[in-house]
Amino acid sequence: MATQTEPLIETPGVEDGAAVWRIARDSRVLDLNSSYSYLLWFRDFARTSAVARGGSGAPVGFVTGYLRPERPGTLVVWQVAVDEGHRGRGLAGAMLDHLAARSAPRGIRHLEATVAPGNTASDRLFTLFARRHGAALEREALFGAELFPDGHGPEVLYRIGPLPRAARP
Repeated sequence: MATQTEPLIETPGVEDGAAVWRIARDSRVLDLNSSYSYLLWFRDFARTSAVARGGSGAPVGFVTGYLRPERPGTLVVWQVAVDEGHRGRGLAGAMLDHLAARSAPRGIRHLEATVAPGNTASDRLFTLFARRHGAALEREALFGAELFPDGHGPEVLYRIGPLPRAARP
């Protein structure tokens, strides 16, 4: 069992949905999906997602992802969050590394994510991930604020790759 300083990172199950929803809600940064969506996510996209468990076995962080239908070799990272008490220890990066290593044998060679301008934590997370894996990082505008009906800000696409065939954990 992992210690509090070394959370266990593994594939999530539907039973993790409620805890992950709370972590997303408490982040006060992520767009909060319905609690139902996290159950569906972990039923249908568990292989492209990860959960970090603290010493008690409860989730303390998560990454949700999916494969792009038009680009099956591309893993899209939808959300990344770490419980407040576990931030600042590199857990988000460790979860991304774990997911990349787990995905590499299935032919995943690129990772995509969107980041809002000014989100320095996410910019740093994905920039360091690309550097650790010796992969190129390209940024381009994806969705302008005018496309969102609810005042959401713009989103920038981060495309990382190609990733090594045997991604380093």
